Amino acid sequence: MVEITSIESICHLQTNLSQEDVKKILEISQSIQLTADLSKANIFIDCLTTNEEHAIVVAEAAPTDIDPIYENPVVGKRAYEAFEPAVLYCLRTGNSMTSNRAITQESKQVEQSVVPIHGHKGNIIGALIMEKDISNQFKEQAELKALSQATESLSGVLMGVSDNHPIIPELIEEALFFVESNGKLIYSNPAAINLLHGLTGAKCNNGEDILEHLPCLDEIIMKPDVLLVREMKVFDKTFKVKKIHLPKKEKYNGMFIILRDLTELREKEQELIMKSVAIQEIHHRVKNNLQTVASLLRLQMRRGVPEESKVYFLESLNRILSIASVYEVILSNRSIDRVDIYELTEKIGNMLVHTESKEGTQIRIYYEGSELIIESKRAVSVALIINELIQNCINHAFKGRRTGVIEVIFEQYDDLIIVKVNDNGIGYTPKSKPSLGLDIVNMMVEHDLAGEFEFKKIDKGSQAKIIFPLEGRV
Repeated sequence: MVEITSIESICHLQTNLSQEDVKKILEISQSIQLTADLSKANIFIDCLTTNEEHAIVVAEAAPTDIDPIYENPVVGKRAYEAFEPAVLYCLRTGNSMTSNRAITQESKQVEQSVVPIHGHKGNIIGALIMEKDISNQFKEQAELKALSQATESLSGVLMGVSDNHPIIPELIEEALFFVESNGKLIYSNPAAINLLHGLTGAKCNNGEDILEHLPCLDEIIMKPDVLLVREMKVFDKTFKVKKIHLPKKEKYNGMFIILRDLTELREKEQELIMKSVAIQEIHHRVKNNLQTVASLLRLQMRRGVPEESKVYFLESLNRILSIASVYEVILSNRSIDRVDIYELTEKIGNMLVHTESKEGTQIRIYYEGSELIIESKRAVSVALIINELIQNCINHAFKGRRTGVIEVIFEQYDDLIIVKVNDNGIGYTPKSKPSLGLDIVNMMVEHDLAGEFEFKKIDKGSQAKIIFPLEGRV
């Protein structure tokens, strides 16, 4: 927003403008914000200083919907002829200037377009300036120039191979062939000589047709592309082939062909894929076996078990299903050794609460946090711990109640993970009644996760909290 009092003050103190001229400057300043928004550029009004050697910024406006060029306001600051020649030229001659480069008060490169502001008597009283940031354009031009120079230098070094000065090519590990457009070999570095001998048992001398030894390169050489990159099979090996065609102005009308052996890399990738498939199959079978055991337990429970044993059967069933959930999460994701414990906890929590809801108590469970990835072998321990903590809430927190709420909160601080399981129940404490489930939690947190476990009463209910490092023992 343009401050009228500021404009008047600067004009009266720093310029030779009359009251009538200042009024005209004020009128124009009221519309520069709209101009800035429409043009997506910074707009300024500059006037000559009292000594007429420099200009001074009396008003400014920046577009509201893009990043500003200036970090700080420049109203009241000088514009020097050495940095903004177009502004001073316009103020002195009354001629408009377009697309001129300038340097701002904050040393940024900008493109300026300047038009004169005429007073009521036709005299030049100021300049209206539009500025656009071209710093990135300058940077790109500098990078392009540097790249061009580097390419020219590299071409000179590589072209030196034909003059018996093989400096860089001798050090390149890839096979480097320099051939003419008709396939005639001009130069091959030691890696290329060894590669060719390994593939064909022969040597291609300078002046010979490379295609007689490597006919697979025919399509590469004949293609008109200046730069070509392709992966291809050569006999029983896999290569990444690059072709770089030299500009016509060079001494030789030819190209560089660079071959990099990817055979070992591709074999290892294939081996890794095979192992990944095998591990996925193992995970699938483990999950199926766990679900089979769970089905057998359910079958036994349906056939009838003593009432006092039923709770133990149910706890064992939930533990087995919690471990099975780990493998379900693994199989549903691409990674074979990483598990999102937030997703895992949702599976376990929803399963346990759904089972309990069928028994009569209406329990709601909420989750707070975001994705937390850990190794799959540690996820099994986390699954059992989460199972025991939620199961503990279900078993003890809501006795004598028809409803209840469980909240599972995940937090991460650097390399530490904190999981809190809160309930709004009756405030169970393990000291009043020992629990096998919490004993299991304490043991697994300490020994499997190298972490800490605490259980305490809170204002409304109780809280179980585990803290463990992102990476740790199992």
